[in-house]
Amino acid sequence: MTTVAASWLPLSPGERSVAIEVLVNGPLSRTELARRLDLSAGSLTRLTKPLIESGLLIEVAEPGAPPEVRQGRPSQPLDVVAESRSFIGFKITEDMVYGVVTTLRSDIVARHDRPLTTHEPAEVADLLAEMADELAAGHPRLAGIGIGVGGLVEGRAVVGESPFLRWRDVPLAGLVEERTGLPVVVENDVAALVEAETWFGAGRGLDRFVVLTIGAGIGYGLVLGGRRVPNAAEDRGFGRHWIIDPHGPLTPTGERGSAVSLLTIPNIRYQVAAATGHDLAYEEILARAAAGEPMPARVIDEAARALGILVAQISNFVMPQKILLAGEGVGLMDVAGNTVRRTIGARRHPHAAPVDLETKVSDFHDWARGAAVLAIQVLVLGAAEI
Repeated sequence: MTTVAASWLPLSPGERSVAIEVLVNGPLSRTELARRLDLSAGSLTRLTKPLIESGLLIEVAEPGAPPEVRQGRPSQPLDVVAESRSFIGFKITEDMVYGVVTTLRSDIVARHDRPLTTHEPAEVADLLAEMADELAAGHPRLAGIGIGVGGLVEGRAVVGESPFLRWRDVPLAGLVEERTGLPVVVENDVAALVEAETWFGAGRGLDRFVVLTIGAGIGYGLVLGGRRVPNAAEDRGFGRHWIIDPHGPLTPTGERGSAVSLLTIPNIRYQVAAATGHDLAYEEILARAAAGEPMPARVIDEAARALGILVAQISNFVMPQKILLAGEGVGLMDVAGNTVRRTIGARRHPHAAPVDLETKVSDFHDWARGAAVLAIQVLVLGAAEI
């Protein structure tokens, strides 16, 4: 694979600020861009000129402006050339790798998935390299790869601990870089999803924002001042130690009444199987609960109340403008959303503002997109402080 060097790199701090502002909020007029960044017209011109010449930014016509106005350069907004580079994002689960190619603005333009039949790090890296080659065939202007992994990631390069993959201290970025020739950034998968939603999704423009994910596990990400709050202990058991009901159900490993024991897909399935003797898929449990079958309905009702308590507690302490609920377990809201909302209301002050709870129905390609956004942030724009 041939590495494509980004012709606009390296960016100065001032150029980076301009590029990020236009990327996330553009197209923007020069007047608005100068106001947002507190720059004089001259300083803005000095910073934008090399970005335009390098092909990162482009002048676009003002929507609806008459032709004679569109020709006037000072009135032309600036926007990024979204197709100028492509990025690969991977989301690794216990048994699958989900891959996407995105534009500079994180729009998914290709998808490619492969089963994961081994957890041997070198073989996983081989698989990622093969998938990157296949994705690169139709998208030759690749600038980097982002990889999302459930677990603790150190220095955006080493998977320090991943319970799903049973990894410790795996230098995944280096392994994949050796095989692809492309720069690679690795991050906790929830953190990557939070970054994508903060820049390009539900949290765009918000000062206080929370992402809560339910599925195989429980993930939590907090944005304050428009920036994700990093956590050195990311994905080391947030939900396992958040006790919802001390008299609640046990997990197979012995935790009682935690968010994990009540809300995660494996434990919902475990509870139903223990009570009925039938190992049912999560979707089947939801369907049976919706049909009023007693045991699935009871387990799903308990999960819904647990989710309502969790959302209410987060709202009471963080006071976010919005909470985004995502992950493969969000089908719970379709079956028991009213229970979730009633529980939230019961655990909040009667005069508190309603919780803006947005549910994102998605699949693992959105998580892969999040990893690609990390590649955009770190590898291309050089936003090392993100």
